[in-house]
Amino acid sequence: MRYLGAAQVARLVDVPPQARPYYRALADAVRARILDGRIPVRVRMPAERHLAETLDVSRTTVTAAYDLLRERGYLESRQGSGSWTALPDPASTPDNPWLSTGADGLTHLHSAAPPAPSALLEAMAEAVEDVPRYGMGNGYDPMGLPVLRERIAARYCARGLATRPEQIIVTTGSQHAIQIVMGLLLGPGDPLLVESPTYPHAIDAARVRGARIVPVGISHEGWQPDLVTCAMRQSAARVAYLMPDFQNPTGALMDDATRAALTGAARRHDTTLVVDETWAELALDEVPPTSPMAAFDTDSRVISIGSASKLWWGGLRIGWVRTTAALARRLALHRACVDIASPVLEQLVVARLFDRMEETTAERRRTLRASREALVSAVREHLPGWDFTVPRGGGTLWVRLDSGSAVSLAEAVARHGVRLAPGPWFGVEGTLEGYLRLPYTQPPQVLRDAVAQIAKAREHGARDGEHGMYARGGEHGLPGGYGPAGRTVPVEPVIPVV
Repeated sequence: MRYLGAAQVARLVDVPPQARPYYRALADAVRARILDGRIPVRVRMPAERHLAETLDVSRTTVTAAYDLLRERGYLESRQGSGSWTALPDPASTPDNPWLSTGADGLTHLHSAAPPAPSALLEAMAEAVEDVPRYGMGNGYDPMGLPVLRERIAARYCARGLATRPEQIIVTTGSQHAIQIVMGLLLGPGDPLLVESPTYPHAIDAARVRGARIVPVGISHEGWQPDLVTCAMRQSAARVAYLMPDFQNPTGALMDDATRAALTGAARRHDTTLVVDETWAELALDEVPPTSPMAAFDTDSRVISIGSASKLWWGGLRIGWVRTTAALARRLALHRACVDIASPVLEQLVVARLFDRMEETTAERRRTLRASREALVSAVREHLPGWDFTVPRGGGTLWVRLDSGSAVSLAEAVARHGVRLAPGPWFGVEGTLEGYLRLPYTQPPQVLRDAVAQIAKAREHGARDGEHGMYARGGEHGLPGGYGPAGRTVPVEPVIPVV
């Protein structure tokens, strides 16, 4: 195991002698150096006595700093073997700035992106060892590396859907997958059926193509097949974008009977179904078994989209499309207008993570359950008038406010250090003003603190009166709200929403 000497650590942390309390400043400095990579993970730290002598402080001070680092998860120790640096369990790390806040200093509760699993570092190290074998080629593979396509296909087979690697194209994230699929299938004026609420960037991709968006309302209770079928028929929808697995943001799970019914309706009305399965593997409670929607497809009109971002880590930027082999090749040609191929190293990392599927999904479910419990408890305690149903999987609560505008609330809460995703971001033409999406993908204490700040902002707003800040919109950097004569103004995300 590599190690750092006391003089090296003292030079890296550079804690001012007047810092108070010194032990906390020392622990914070070591943590910061671990997070920025200047002190690597799995490096043995100097003995407490040696570091105390070098820093000219008491051994008790260094012991207290090491204890704090162990409590936070940045240090592990074993009797007789010393202490070495580590990265903490994300389910118990509320103080980690890389998990809780962004460059703007706000807690980013607008994002449903979870932190990386503990297996990521090991998978990365193995992938780096694999890279030289691919260096003989040019690194461009528009379909994706065979080793990854084989694993994705095998996972579909394990879920009960026979799939060959030739039916898979690897993309640079699920948003890229949505972009190239819609780019190939939709033209200006073509009708696109979407759920309302739905994933905001799918709407963005359709608008870029000039498509005509046809919303169909759903709730946490799910889909009403007759309404979806009716909208499909009346609009002559060329494409429908659906999220049957723990839908973002409602958390609804579509049962097999509805999957079969909607696939049959698509066949009758000549509609292609683009099915986003980003959350499909993340059931948190016991749920009735469901099959991939493509399992009910008899004429190759279901296109499935998957992603590594919720299973593992958004920073990998790897997604995939499952379709027919012929359409996969067409998508590979079409993607050239966006990019040529996805990064080799990231594909190799995801291939290694597929080998750890059971281990990593178990960890993700455990952390999401802990965070869901914390968020639900905090909302019920601080905001008892808000209405929601606890989802059985996925990563978000879809909350109905007891009063006021979600957009105006988001403005107010931003001044209290929390960025929210108001309901209109997930709808069409300014709808869903009374809703808010709250993700439970951050550590429990971060969520508790964020809900407390939301409640504080509401209390301050209530003192402004019924027609105060919660009747306004369109200020302080968050667009939208109420225009002339109370008319709702459409709201668009100003930052990425996942």
